[in-house]
Amino acid sequence: MARPDRSDVATLSRTATGDHVPTAAERTRPRAVDVDPVISWAASAAVAFFAAFIRLWKLDSPKSFLFDETYYAKDGWSIVHKGYAANYVDNANTKILAGHLHGLYSGGPEMVVHPEVGKWIIGASELVFGFTPFGWRLAPALFGSMMVLVMIRLARRVTGSTMLGLVAGLLMTFDGLQFVLSRLALLDIFEAFFVLCAVSCLVADRDWFRARLAAAEDVGDWTPKIWWRPWLLMTGIWWGLALGTKWSALYPMAAFGILYWLWCAGARRSFGVRRSLRNSVIIDALPALGYLVLLPVVIYVFTWTGWLLHSGVYEQHLSRTQYGPYWGSYVQHPPHGFFQHVFRPFRSLWHYHQDVWSFQTHGLNTAHHVYQSNPEGWLILNRPVGVDAQLNIAAGAQGCTATGGATCLRQVLLLGTPVLWWFGAVAFVWSAVCWVGKRDWRYGIVVIGVAVNWLPWLRFDTRPIFSYYAIVMEPFLILGAVMLLGEILGKADATVRRRQIGAVVAGTVVVAVIANFAYFWPIYTDGLLTQTQWLHRIWFERWI
Repeated sequence: MARPDRSDVATLSRTATGDHVPTAAERTRPRAVDVDPVISWAASAAVAFFAAFIRLWKLDSPKSFLFDETYYAKDGWSIVHKGYAANYVDNANTKILAGHLHGLYSGGPEMVVHPEVGKWIIGASELVFGFTPFGWRLAPALFGSMMVLVMIRLARRVTGSTMLGLVAGLLMTFDGLQFVLSRLALLDIFEAFFVLCAVSCLVADRDWFRARLAAAEDVGDWTPKIWWRPWLLMTGIWWGLALGTKWSALYPMAAFGILYWLWCAGARRSFGVRRSLRNSVIIDALPALGYLVLLPVVIYVFTWTGWLLHSGVYEQHLSRTQYGPYWGSYVQHPPHGFFQHVFRPFRSLWHYHQDVWSFQTHGLNTAHHVYQSNPEGWLILNRPVGVDAQLNIAAGAQGCTATGGATCLRQVLLLGTPVLWWFGAVAFVWSAVCWVGKRDWRYGIVVIGVAVNWLPWLRFDTRPIFSYYAIVMEPFLILGAVMLLGEILGKADATVRRRQIGAVVAGTVVVAVIANFAYFWPIYTDGLLTQTQWLHRIWFERWI
């Protein structure tokens, strides 16, 4: 079937995915951008370097293990030295901070409940820069900074505006949650980075695929069959690394996989393919299983190489746990023959995953943590996490200026910049309306990205889960916020008065975010505050 001509195109309507049928000129015209690519990349890099600068500033302060760094920093060190996460002696933290790195281990492997990619990255950083607070925080700081760069490029691709892309990067740079997580050796910043990269590559594949359809000589029911998808390949790699960091990446991986299929079907329909939704299942969705399912699974298994090479140690120490049934009598006997040596580690790894799954789904049902947060309130910052606090610093000590018998304190608080998150929550609702009302595919990225990284946690609202898990959905909130700012700014062909008003309002939002971040800077960076100064920044009782 030949592609429809311009008169035919005008009679066709949009699909539910927001894909309109392109005119003859639109088929070959690339998405407009407003700045030379060299200038665009230079500006993007400048914002990312600034983000890196403030994230690296006094990175080793406080010189202690903050919150769950006591697990992941030590897991990373033992993984790169022993091949598995080992148990440490009781006073290991004190010895490590004092620089004494001998006699740290107390026996066999530790029962870890998250995959190993993030811990390998932390361990590699420690291997190069030392088993110190700077060493274990450097990798998160670099990944958090690179995340800003990817955010800029994704927003620029989606909006077609370099300015809005840079605004997206600035909003992420000045978000307190992303900032503090970039300065802590936790896993969530790595998961957020990998998920953002995967979605960015998927959006790039959407553009790449449409360009190939536009260049095709004939588009019938089954043609063209485009098997080689380089951006889809990169998407699969990033999904594999995301899964290898935290299992929760499975939700966005599945949801965006479905969205990918709808995008392909919408693209084929817009170029005149009949029964595009059904046909796309065969010529797009099925081949994509290799890119978006099989490849991530292979990469995920590969990330457990250290575990597989030391499976015997795990069998010896962890084949009987309180989280699952005994792995089986095979662990009592050494493997014999080639096939046992090859497949037995995978059998043990499967049993280990069963134990981890049991822990994740049932092991914490009766647990409680003072900083646990109900996910219903994550978008409005209902309960931040205090990762460090030094209280009752006397007047005159450490430069404390408190008077009248008052004291000072220092704190590191995992809290998003309120102005940004509250505006982002409004933008999320706006995005849902636009996705349905305008059938604009771009808003689907926001809605899906926020929903699948937020709503699944509601079923675990009675167990200890924390608000910083929301870092994975933060890029999509920012993308929604930037597109809403673009709506406020107005179209390029709007009247001068309309653009001036829009610029003032949108600029005010951005300046308010930056000012809000600057005001909260001391509680993001362990700054010294009097009790009164601290209370001025604790806007709600639940933030204490």
